[in-house]
Amino acid sequence: MLNLFLKIDKRGNDMRILLSTKDISIEKWREIRKQSIGGSDASVVLGLNKWKSAYTLWAEKKHLINDDDKDNEAMRIGRDLEDYVAKRFTEATGKKIRKRNFMFMHDDYDFITANIDREVVGENAGLECKTTSVFSKSDFENGEIPLYYYCQCMHYMAVMGYDKMYLAILVLGQAFYYFEINRDETEIENLINAEVKWWNRYILKDEIPEVDGSGSTDVTINKMYHSDDSSVIFDSSIKSDVENYINLKTRIKELENSVNEYEQKIKAVIKNAEKCFVGNQYEVIWKNKTINRIDTKRLKSEKAEIYNEFLKETSSRLFKIKEVK
Repeated sequence: MLNLFLKIDKRGNDMRILLSTKDISIEKWREIRKQSIGGSDASVVLGLNKWKSAYTLWAEKKHLINDDDKDNEAMRIGRDLEDYVAKRFTEATGKKIRKRNFMFMHDDYDFITANIDREVVGENAGLECKTTSVFSKSDFENGEIPLYYYCQCMHYMAVMGYDKMYLAILVLGQAFYYFEINRDETEIENLINAEVKWWNRYILKDEIPEVDGSGSTDVTINKMYHSDDSSVIFDSSIKSDVENYINLKTRIKELENSVNEYEQKIKAVIKNAEKCFVGNQYEVIWKNKTINRIDTKRLKSEKAEIYNEFLKETSSRLFKIKEVK
């Protein structure tokens, strides 16, 4: 059973209710949320989330990184506009909805939980409200929704026993869309099996997910090991990794030189022209651009007090590999 901060709440006949979320803070809710697999974790477990890796999810669930609890503007906008998105859904469909201020758990697994935005009255269905930017690459107009949204909806149907989920999406400053996602028993079974396997392997058995080269994993490792302790270790097990790293860096440098060579050849042909059309396939642009930058060297020399006033100290760990001679 989860080591929750609140007592299990099973008021009424809904035995899926785990606890009330009505009177707890965002910070407390997030801390509780780390103790289970929720809807937003489903796509990560399946490897379908481009923003978060399995390594990062593991570090969060194991409480190895903490500052992800801090709010950001996107999260704030999503919360503040949730009511608006829900109202737009009601206006568009005529369906009545209600809030469910509870955390729910799966019938068979207490570490698989759900926090639904709304429940549709008169239907065995839920509503997920989303807010995204105009830069979203999904073709909502033609019925395309991101896989991580789809996985989240399947997760909620698995926990709640819903026959369907409605997904309402507000594209800021552009449009409003809503979709109906029907229950798929095969996909739900595969999802739950994957979540159970992931939890057992990485949380209960304390295995560590493989690193994957993603930005998410990179940020997580730097957070976990943000400072050195001045110690020196010896470990020959990473010899092949070090050699592969060196070889790849060398190849990257060679490729960069090749790219620069071709760029120089093209520029030598274009000369003073702003554009060059290459047949009917390519348009090469080489135009003037002005950028204003602060002359920090002069500022430091002539206005040292102002320079020092706005200095911001940052700390990071330098990573480099060199051959021992």
